[in-house]
Amino acid sequence: MVIVFLLSVTVLAGVLSWFLQKSTGRAYGWYSKAFKKEATARMSEFFLFLDPAQLWFANLLICSVVVAFVYMATGSIWLVVAAAAFALLAPQYCIKRLKQRRLQHFDEQLPDLLQALAGALRAGSGVQSALRHIVAQTPPPLAQEFGLLLREQRMGVSFEQALGALYERMPTEGTGLVVSSLKIASQSGGSLAETLERIAATLRARLHLLGRVRALTSQGRMQAWVMSCLPIVLGAVLNELDPQSMQVLWQTPLGWTVLGIVAGLELIGIFFIRRIVDIQV
Repeated sequence: MVIVFLLSVTVLAGVLSWFLQKSTGRAYGWYSKAFKKEATARMSEFFLFLDPAQLWFANLLICSVVVAFVYMATGSIWLVVAAAAFALLAPQYCIKRLKQRRLQHFDEQLPDLLQALAGALRAGSGVQSALRHIVAQTPPPLAQEFGLLLREQRMGVSFEQALGALYERMPTEGTGLVVSSLKIASQSGGSLAETLERIAATLRARLHLLGRVRALTSQGRMQAWVMSCLPIVLGAVLNELDPQSMQVLWQTPLGWTVLGIVAGLELIGIFFIRRIVDIQV
């Protein structure tokens, strides 16, 4: 009976090991393909055409370094798993933040573009020829986006379709106003220069108000960062001062429960602070 039981346990362990290996391999392959596809699409939005295999290798390298550092510092398997998840998700967050900054910079450049375009139209130039001259003297990201719009037109895309593609790439309120004005002007004519000047003045006033709102809410945003970083820094300092006592926190179920509760409360606090300071203009 004992031999039969041991054989059954061995077979069951082998089957579970094989199933786990296959599942892990499939999950790894799925995540690798999804990461490469998403990274390629996101990088193309920044006009950065990089090899997705190199990006995947860099992501794995960073994840390995973070996991090794956390394991050597704490020796906790649960913290290693959390660090690995953080390292895998961090690139997506960074790309999202870069996208937001790109949209913000694009909006900041729009009023000057509209003012220059209105001046060129008053001087008798056409919309497309004026855009070509202005884009050649404008820094990114506005030069990249409108340069792509002009190249699409040279490839046979209509002006309205190129404007629609521009709004899909840069879905901001300022871009929507500009695209709508240019579409209406290309179809019905009219005094486009005055319209562009009014839109430029509106966007400048909106950017000024946004700047004041960001200045007034900067203390709240800094408070969120301090609140999120303080427990981590305090834990690292206490671990250096008294590592033996801190092992209870890193290597026992009670300590893991406390860490989970602290992390949950931190996330709730950050969520509410961000909701409070996120004022729509």
